[in-house]
Amino acid sequence: MATQVVMPKLSPTMEEGQLSRWLKNEGDKVSFGEPIAEIDTDKATMEATATTAGVLRKIIVPAGETVPLGAVIAIVGEADEDISGIVSETSSGAAPAEKKEPVQEKPEAPQEAAPEPAPAQPAPQAQPAEAQAGGNGQRGDGRLIVSPIAARMAADAGINLNTLKGTGPGGRIVKRDIEAAMKAGPAPQAEPQAQPQEEQAKHAPAPQPAVQPAGGAAPYREENVSTMRATIARRLVQSLGPIPHIFLTTEIEMDRTAEMRKQLNALDPENKVSINDFVIKVAAHALLQHPAVNASFQEKVIRYYERADIGVAVALENGLITPVVRNANAKSVGQISREVKELAERARNRKLAPEEYTGATFSVSNLGMFGIDEFTALINPPEACILAVGAMTPTPVVRDGEVTVRQMMKVTLSCDHRIVDGATGAKFLQTLKKILENPLYLIA
Repeated sequence: MATQVVMPKLSPTMEEGQLSRWLKNEGDKVSFGEPIAEIDTDKATMEATATTAGVLRKIIVPAGETVPLGAVIAIVGEADEDISGIVSETSSGAAPAEKKEPVQEKPEAPQEAAPEPAPAQPAPQAQPAEAQAGGNGQRGDGRLIVSPIAARMAADAGINLNTLKGTGPGGRIVKRDIEAAMKAGPAPQAEPQAQPQEEQAKHAPAPQPAVQPAGGAAPYREENVSTMRATIARRLVQSLGPIPHIFLTTEIEMDRTAEMRKQLNALDPENKVSINDFVIKVAAHALLQHPAVNASFQEKVIRYYERADIGVAVALENGLITPVVRNANAKSVGQISREVKELAERARNRKLAPEEYTGATFSVSNLGMFGIDEFTALINPPEACILAVGAMTPTPVVRDGEVTVRQMMKVTLSCDHRIVDGATGAKFLQTLKKILENPLYLIA
């Protein structure tokens, strides 16, 4: 019986997905659990696997197109089966006659510098070797085997399936495994195997040729908006429109923090800490002293968080993501440094699980390494504030009536004025400034 393959929900924030490339062509045989396509979500590239065996009879969504959750992307059936009726239903937008089967994905390495062009014909894909399932819910080649209901439950709960051991037939991850994981709470994230660069680029859609308009206008080329960039655009509109921003800037003398950093790096050259690691630590410390800054506006209530989970803005080639340092107030600068490096590396490889980039209570965005002295950042809803950090530069200042040179750094706090008034934000910045200018407060 023909089965419709639909665009699945991969994370709590996902509303649509972009079909990056097909790993199978029409007419190819499809085995249960075999990868058939790669899908770009708002934060990661995921690998879609088949939940039924048969033949890929029809590709509905070509590579490069973006469709909403639940949209039919392909049809799998028997080689000689009449699928004209189900194709007609899909094309007309009518409700499907057959049961829609979701596909299950696992995090995968991104396509290196691959453009996201207009729809192209599916590229050929070598057939992966068949392998037996192991006891951790994976086949011998590392592909996950998951039941459809378990896949939906894991996506809704933000559970990384790579951390689970399947108890179903052949190590398949089933409903009871997800229920057990939900009761047990968060588990350490397993890192998936990265796909070789040459294999990633092998089947990427061809770039769109440049268009030469009439009348002497500049030539141009167009690329589909990536799912990540579309999500950024949507959230920025949600931020600057509904949220009344107020911006507060102060200048901080960083000489003592810079000296402490120098001493720490001399003690442990293998784990060098950055100025930004100090900013994260001090911001987390200050947040607990100013609960209104560590809060979110929830229409009927204001939610005050009891720990500081700091989102750290990481620039990607085609967007921005904010991995979260959980409970940063309880971690040392060295611990924060190691965690930020690991999260940033995994973010650039698009391997972060949803729980690793959602749920921050406050964010830090640092452009100082690009020589930016001062800027303002837009709040990441539903957080109440974000701190924009500029470069630390030698600056002439007056101290005790004399001109001297100090390492100065400007920071700007963007505040949700529905929660944080000017005086409240100013007091937070006073605490931040006091500790960064006298970092021994951290061990007092």
